[in-house]
Amino acid sequence: MKRFLLFCTSASLCFSTSLAQSFNMQQCMQYAVQHNHEVKQAELELDNYKASKTGAIGKFLPYVDAGIGAQYNFGRAIDPETNGYTDVSTFYNGYQLSASLPIFDGFSRLHALKAAKASELMGRASLRQRQDQTALDVLQAYTSVAYYDGLVKMAAEKVEETLLLLKQVKVLEEVGRKSAADVAQVESQQAEADYELTRQQNLYASAILELKKAMNYPLSDSLSLEYIPNVGMFGSQCGNNSFPTWEQNLDNERHPELQVARYRMQTSKHEWHQARASLYPSLSLSAGLSTTYYKTLHNDAAETFRNQLKNNMGEYLGVSVSIPLFNRLQTLTSIRKAKNNYKIAQEAYDQKQLELTKLSSEAWNDWQGYQKQTIQMEKKVQADSLSYQLTRRQFEEGLSTAIDVHTTSAQLLNSKATLLQCQLMAMVKEQLVRYYKGETIWTE
Repeated sequence: MKRFLLFCTSASLCFSTSLAQSFNMQQCMQYAVQHNHEVKQAELELDNYKASKTGAIGKFLPYVDAGIGAQYNFGRAIDPETNGYTDVSTFYNGYQLSASLPIFDGFSRLHALKAAKASELMGRASLRQRQDQTALDVLQAYTSVAYYDGLVKMAAEKVEETLLLLKQVKVLEEVGRKSAADVAQVESQQAEADYELTRQQNLYASAILELKKAMNYPLSDSLSLEYIPNVGMFGSQCGNNSFPTWEQNLDNERHPELQVARYRMQTSKHEWHQARASLYPSLSLSAGLSTTYYKTLHNDAAETFRNQLKNNMGEYLGVSVSIPLFNRLQTLTSIRKAKNNYKIAQEAYDQKQLELTKLSSEAWNDWQGYQKQTIQMEKKVQADSLSYQLTRRQFEEGLSTAIDVHTTSAQLLNSKATLLQCQLMAMVKEQLVRYYKGETIWTE
């Protein structure tokens, strides 16, 4: 029965593991972009900008209004037929249809439409900026998981090596070639390796939680990752200068953050011009028609409803001009604030351009540096590996101590960890280089 339960448990674990979705780096970033709350908020803000542009377009269309009114008069009232007073109860019904169209408003509507279009473009760039930032956050978290996963594997190999070395030392102790002190030192190394493995496993678990948080992935669900094969390939790209200069990249204004600043500046400029339009007179055209129906209650001799609507029909056409004279300095205040907002947006654009120039140059230099460091660390790992193998062989022959083996082993493990870090950082910096060039670093 116990064997049957054990078999069922193992089968269920295998089945659940097979159902767990496996994510690579691009899939992690894609999942995060699709489920990030701030990205969804940016999408809704973009929809608001689209609605504002639709409203700005609608202001060029005529305004049409229709109305229907009905009233009962009891007691003293005005007779619509004679315009005299009467005390007879009557029923009055009126219909009207009117339309108005602004002809000239100082180009206020035109600048409002241009500002709405610039705001929509700013919303699109802001959405892309939020998506790219989410992808960068996931990239950082994914890199941490890959790094600690590599350290866990290194620590597990270290545990296996120390266990094998401990067995060899005990055999050598039995034949008199090693002392009890050597056995104790190797046992201490084995305990240290177990401790380091446990520590790295805990750090790996914490990194997984951070990745799930960055992805907005359910924390209770398992997350299986596919790591990038041949991560050391970035080391072979050292000296690749195929990218254009950063000044050329920024002139193209492909970076979403720079686009947001530029469209915000354009929006502020048109809002300033829209505020200045309040100084000009406005001209509007209006037209309409109306008709009424009147009936004295308890009187069957009234004109029919159809005839009254036709006979009482009235039409009008009008033109109105509004000239602003004095509104307690409110217009001048609005113009001054709008102009200051435009200048603030200009300063923000120049600042963002300078900031991106600095960050892009740093990313490029870091990428080149980590590629060179990767090549150097590959050579160091090879040398440290050879040194460890020779030291361990000497220890087996009695020419070195367990402390020497531990020192060279720790040095080799540290070199491998540094190499892995350089490889992963080269990958991250390459993605940052693409990001500052204005490219999309995640697959839609």
